Amino acid sequence: MKTFTELAHNDLNSFIYGKSKNPVTTKNGIVIGNGDVYPELNFTLPPMLITKESMPEVLEQYRQMTEDAAKRAVDLSVPAYIVEVELLPAATYNPDWGIEIIKTVREAMYKYETNGVKSALRATPVDIREDKESPHMWHGSHWDKIMDVFEGSAKAGAELLAIESIGGKDIHDDALMYCELDKAMFALGVLGVKDMHKLWTRITEIAGSTGSIPSGDTACGFANTAMVLADRGFIPKVFSAVIRVVSSVRSLAAVEAGAVGPHKDCGYEGVYVKAITGIPISMEGKSSACAHLSSIGNIAACVADLWSNESVQNIKLLGGMAPTVSMEQLIYDCRLMNIAKKKSKANDLRDWLCESDSALDPQAYVLNPEVVLRISREILKEKTPFLRAKAAAYAAIGEIGKAIDNKEIAVKEKEYPYLDIMREQLDSIPDDEQAFTEQMLSVISSDKFVPAKYDL
Repeated sequence: MKTFTELAHNDLNSFIYGKSKNPVTTKNGIVIGNGDVYPELNFTLPPMLITKESMPEVLEQYRQMTEDAAKRAVDLSVPAYIVEVELLPAATYNPDWGIEIIKTVREAMYKYETNGVKSALRATPVDIREDKESPHMWHGSHWDKIMDVFEGSAKAGAELLAIESIGGKDIHDDALMYCELDKAMFALGVLGVKDMHKLWTRITEIAGSTGSIPSGDTACGFANTAMVLADRGFIPKVFSAVIRVVSSVRSLAAVEAGAVGPHKDCGYEGVYVKAITGIPISMEGKSSACAHLSSIGNIAACVADLWSNESVQNIKLLGGMAPTVSMEQLIYDCRLMNIAKKKSKANDLRDWLCESDSALDPQAYVLNPEVVLRISREILKEKTPFLRAKAAAYAAIGEIGKAIDNKEIAVKEKEYPYLDIMREQLDSIPDDEQAFTEQMLSVISSDKFVPAKYDL
């Protein structure tokens, strides 16, 4: 496993969109993280079933989405773009279907690699291991299907391999509903890290054997779930903000196991991963409103190397098909960021993007680049992922509390007590990971969580 003991981006001037300490270069020469921000379009099917009988229509939908969006990219003179295909469950349960989708999309992209426009494809199978029928997290039928999709997708032309993994999610969902930080810490800092190390070791091996790139994971099922619940008023926003920071330790585990970036778009915690490791990251914000609403639409762009729309269905809008509309929006956002950099105004634009969101929500505040660097330094003071998760939580609570005292962020007064509640919950967690694991196993009664599937 790789180890990270010092920040890759140690000062604010180097912590900027479009520039990462460890850029990633695709086979056709797209350099991600070397100065320019590129659009990453993510699209999916309209409401329809994927079956053996419907596969011809499914493939036609993907071909049409790709060609229309790629043509728009060429028309708008974009130098390079990325397409991500997040495969739906049926296309992972049936690896041949998923691989055929990837092949169809990549072949359509190749048609539009003209006039200097380059492209790359990110393949993201869905993590089906949460299925009750899955025998184990790291072997058996469901694991094998995911790995088959990875290998087949890479051979079919997908150069970037990614996943939204779910190790620990069966515990984390319950932890969110009841704001139980100890269970969330167990899910993210113990189970999640353990799973990520196993999962990304294997993905990295597949990437090595197929000439593809092990890009990165995301805590979407954890921190984004918290964000959506908080925005709907079901849980405190300060709790969601702390979960976002802690989730960075889980996402960091993918890089420890071999991922090199770009980190996946729906992992807003990628800003911490970039600060610590220097890998490029994909981010999403205002342009992802087609998939979910949030209070972090601008600040998410501050240190992005790819700029994504999350995911959009292939439906008709007045301007055209939705994926094509999203492609145009992303291209214009990237143009603005890139021209600001050429005019030596990148730091100003980054700061304006930050300032427009940071004071309005604690979930935005913890993405403030200055805050990210301060918390990341605290994370790296500890040596193990579990202790780093604790350090992340303590640091996030401290930063939010200080910002409230200094009137730097807007937080509802009824949420103030949760900072003390979370600190007390953290204080009750032992520093010994094994002791903590035994403690958690003795109190967790969820029928969704089967310890044996994690070799516990």
